[in-house]
Amino acid sequence: MTVSVPSPLCAASTPSGQQPDTDGLSVWPASARSVPDGDVTVGGVSLAEVADRFGTPVYVLDEAEVRGRCRAYRAAFPEADVVYAAKAFLCRAVAHWAEEEGLGLDVCSAGELELAVTTGFPPERIVMHGNAKSPADLRAAVRLGVGRIVVDSASEIARLAAIVAPGERQSVMVRVVPGIAAGGHAAVRTGTEDQKFGLSITDGSAQHAIAKILGQPHLELVGLHCHIGSQISSARPYVAAVRRLVGLMARVREQHGVVLGQLDIGGGHAIAYRPGEESLDAAVLASRVHAELADGCARNALPVPRLTLEPGRAVIGPAGVAVYRVLSVKRTGGRTFVAVDGGMSDNPRPALYGVRYAPRLIGRRPTAGPAVVTVVGRHCEAGDVLADAVALPADVRPGDLLAVPAAGAYHLSMASAYNLVGRPPVIAVRDGSARVLVRRESLDDMRRRDVGI
Repeated sequence: MTVSVPSPLCAASTPSGQQPDTDGLSVWPASARSVPDGDVTVGGVSLAEVADRFGTPVYVLDEAEVRGRCRAYRAAFPEADVVYAAKAFLCRAVAHWAEEEGLGLDVCSAGELELAVTTGFPPERIVMHGNAKSPADLRAAVRLGVGRIVVDSASEIARLAAIVAPGERQSVMVRVVPGIAAGGHAAVRTGTEDQKFGLSITDGSAQHAIAKILGQPHLELVGLHCHIGSQISSARPYVAAVRRLVGLMARVREQHGVVLGQLDIGGGHAIAYRPGEESLDAAVLASRVHAELADGCARNALPVPRLTLEPGRAVIGPAGVAVYRVLSVKRTGGRTFVAVDGGMSDNPRPALYGVRYAPRLIGRRPTAGPAVVTVVGRHCEAGDVLADAVALPADVRPGDLLAVPAAGAYHLSMASAYNLVGRPPVIAVRDGSARVLVRRESLDDMRRRDVGI
């Protein structure tokens, strides 16, 4: 199922006189075009020029691609609440784009929440969840009027109920563990019994939490939530999760006389990081999930609940490109190491999950054929590897530019200040123009945080 979510707006930013080159660009933004001098343009903007103007490392984000993917999800799920998962990457502009395209927002902290709300995002369209929400997180959510809070533990119930003002009620959902293993890596499989998220159906924790919430006058249980993992390329696990959660909804009605009106199936939709990899087709997912939901509710004589889904990576990931400058090329031990000016401080995913990318030389035409190299970062860790055993021109040299596609999700949102290397800027491109969304983190920024002697 290697069908990408379409991005209908991207064609508008194609510069005249350039012909699409799909060779190696299948996982790039739809606006990406190769040009005769070896450069690549995204949103009509030269990546080499972005590197010269804003420095490297630099993250380029195609606004039209993000908006197009939001619209594609809205088209696939017209009767559902499509909620963008802010943990993939959040800045004020992305929150604004998601709001304009009709999406809600999923946040996991008071920080994400307050950035969104102060940008003008409607709080009633925000969902907050997380396995260990702090008192400050819960207070911010209630104070700002978050639409739904997803309860992840029994201890959270009384804590949240105590925050809600007299005469008010807070809408909540229960995060259920459906006992389904899905996802591209063990560290991102969140639907099984042996991880930190959610409340189990098997051991009765979910049922206990439901009963406890129903006994709280300041909390209104509106539905069930699950998130089964990340980088899931098949609709099958979502169908299985829907089946189990509808069964739990039927038991809630039987035991408590309560009909729950909402079902949130989370996100985790796979994207392709390299040509030929699988991605999850949103239209296929919609068809399969809606069919199972209708059948399951009919079997249990339940009304069909309103569906919510939380795509993050699938919206923002393919819209981003990271651009690095080569600092050194070293041949040792039978391997060639190409070191760049970024690394695990701006993209920890290869070190955490073994993710593989397809970097590309840009800015000049190579004069040699391909060679197998390992692209590494500048940090003092042997595990600081951005792309292992990839093909790059054999004449790659210091000063060259390398571009890494599918870099919009979980790069900067997971970035650190390791070795006190500042985080890169984020540059939005569209219709031939570029603008700064997030500026580069400077040495002065880091010095200001260090207040003690």
